[in-house]
Amino acid sequence: MKEMKRSKRRRRERLGNRMALVGIIFVVASMAVVVNLRSSSLMERDREYQIREENLRRQVAEEEERAEQLEEERIYVQTKQYIEKVAKEKLGLVNPDEILLKPAQ
Repeated sequence: MKEMKRSKRRRRERLGNRMALVGIIFVVASMAVVVNLRSSSLMERDREYQIREENLRRQVAEEEERAEQLEEERIYVQTKQYIEKVAKEKLGLVNPDEILLKPAQ
């Protein structure tokens, strides 16, 4: 009788151990799936950020180039050549030693 009780108890313990093992395996497998899904979404987000960073770097380079051009233009605007050019083109002024030729109409 005692031996029968012991074998039933052992069977129950083995069944309980197996169920616990199956539960642990299920939890670990589900965690692995979740981690895999999250890592793929994080990798996708990382790719998006890399593209965004590349675009921003390109914009910075373009703006630096534009700043250089504006600086060159600012320096040119302060020269005597620019002032004379604007005076001739927009105001129609001439230097005192220049001869103005007008076409006959």
